[in-house]
Amino acid sequence: MTEHAAGRRVVTNMSLSLDGYYAHPDNPDDMSWVMPYAVTDVARDHLTVLWEPATTALLGRRNAEGFLSFWPTVIGADGVDGRDEAFARWLVDVEKVVLSSTLSEAPWERTTIVDTPTAEVVGNLRAADGGDILVLSSASVIKALLADDLVDRLALTIFPVFLGGGPRLFDAGLPTAQWALARQSAGEHGTLSLVYDRLR
Repeated sequence: MTEHAAGRRVVTNMSLSLDGYYAHPDNPDDMSWVMPYAVTDVARDHLTVLWEPATTALLGRRNAEGFLSFWPTVIGADGVDGRDEAFARWLVDVEKVVLSSTLSEAPWERTTIVDTPTAEVVGNLRAADGGDILVLSSASVIKALLADDLVDRLALTIFPVFLGGGPRLFDAGLPTAQWALARQSAGEHGTLSLVYDRLR
């Protein structure tokens, strides 16, 4: 248990290439490199472990637009994996908070648009009742939380591919911190999932 998380953990999740990048250098919206690995048992079970205890999804605008245009279409689709459908239903039904300075109103149900600093948003969420606050692959949000040492659980899926460049999740100058490995799993195609808890 962290000293400031009164029952609500901030949990961040991000997919990284083996050489440490989360997006292509020339086209950050191209996530085709992720797809062969995202449908493995390791990746699906990893995501399930993260969303089941969460009662709030915290997203940046770009990720909200991507996630919330795709995942609802999974529900009821032919041949869909049960774990994917369960996550899709959770995402549709859960409280969503989207950080954006450009959206004025939410085009999605159960969504609040917030244009305030990430640390302030998280402080307000921590003060409310609920389960984990899950940040889903929103790099700008995760970077801000890491810089302010507000991440309680750091979840990573490592895919065995070199992107050769691009944006990194861990910028120089982050606060020094120690982490404990809470969960690890390896599987098809060399996919590796890691979950670390912040030691305070």
